[in-house]
Amino acid sequence: MPDPRDGVSVAIDPPAASPPLLHDPAPGFRARTTMGERALTDYRGRWLLLFSHPADFTPVCTSEFVAFARAAEEFEALGCALLALSVDSLFSHLAWVRCIRDHFGVTIPFPIIEDPSMAIARAYGMIAPRAPNSAMVRAVFVIDPAGIIRAITWYPMTTGRNVDELLRLVAALQTTDASGVSTPEGWRPGEDVILPAPLTVEEMDRRGAERSDWYYRTASLAAARAGDRRP
Repeated sequence: MPDPRDGVSVAIDPPAASPPLLHDPAPGFRARTTMGERALTDYRGRWLLLFSHPADFTPVCTSEFVAFARAAEEFEALGCALLALSVDSLFSHLAWVRCIRDHFGVTIPFPIIEDPSMAIARAYGMIAPRAPNSAMVRAVFVIDPAGIIRAITWYPMTTGRNVDELLRLVAALQTTDASGVSTPEGWRPGEDVILPAPLTVEEMDRRGAERSDWYYRTASLAAARAGDRRP
């Protein structure tokens, strides 16, 4: 009988006809990780940043993992878990985690999924149909507490992601959900938000009479939450 330590445990929901897009349910899965078995349903009720990396023991990926580890408490403060994935084996992940700890003094505080069968990678479209090999793009899926995909980013193998931007993205999504507002370019927590556009001619005219750009209205988040109706 095979030793279960040598096995690969990946179970995934029936794949959709195409990779998931924004507002689609995130494909469910259960798989081994560096911190034990994990399933997508384990994260229901909180935000999740699911991100892939092309391969272990590569310099760009290592720089990203060091940055994610150092920002882990900031993600945790947002109620957002981190979950990484590549097609490398669990044993490769374990060795890489130890290497990062030994050489950079950084402990990776989040699980890394093994996906050598590429089942999860294919379900999420992380491997392009015309890709020359099984290495994955640097994909990020921001999944909300209901299991719905709310944001997706794609980076090539050669370009590292900006972890600070991903923190900002999660904070912006949470802010818009909680307050019914939008966030302008480069928005960061504490800055003004964009309020909803007018829905009636009367409201539009009132804003236009007092402020030139009636359709573009900003206010502090506190004012937005208080139901500020000033134009």
